[in-house]
Amino acid sequence: MVPTPQRGGDDTARPVEAAAAQPAGPGRAQAPADLREVADRMAAESRAFTTTVTEVAAGANPEAAIPLLLLAVSDVLAAGARLGAMVDVVPPERFEPDVGPDVDLDPLRAALGNVFEGIDDYAEVDDPVLGREVVTSSVSSDVVLVVGALAQGLRHHASGEVLEALWWWQFSYLSNWGERASAALRVLQTVLAHLRLDVDDEVAADAEFQALHP
Repeated sequence: MVPTPQRGGDDTARPVEAAAAQPAGPGRAQAPADLREVADRMAAESRAFTTTVTEVAAGANPEAAIPLLLLAVSDVLAAGARLGAMVDVVPPERFEPDVGPDVDLDPLRAALGNVFEGIDDYAEVDDPVLGREVVTSSVSSDVVLVVGALAQGLRHHASGEVLEALWWWQFSYLSNWGERASAALRVLQTVLAHLRLDVDDEVAADAEFQALHP
């Protein structure tokens, strides 16, 4: 769960399921047209990511689980990078509106953990800029954290609070989910590379011989 910054309260984020409703309300009218477009695009990316993660966790296509997540994480990181490159979005309200109770994401995390059993946990440098401490994490936890952060913004967006949604997505990208998604992306790419490139020495030698002696 991503902590909410000090905008006047000590509330924490309330990750919720993706909402696809068309936003309406005074908050949407207050947002400039260009920011509404950015928010609508981010909402679409968030829903697509959540759908892909849910399908992978359900075992809908186990053979394609890693490639599908690799693409989904890459796409949502590209969307987040656009937010990170923007100037800070500042909502008109000092307090983040309450979007309802937490949604239990533990079943999704457990299901993803089953999908990635044996390759879920990994080690990384905690902060490659300020330190060299090695810590551990897991792909399933990282991906579900991203789902929760995106869902929080989706709830704001669905209620018509466009600037609030953009602020949340931007802040949480910079403070948490962008980092976790980047770490998960590296692991997914590494696993895929091992699956595609790691072959038995005899198989590799036979393939090389066949290539040199057609």
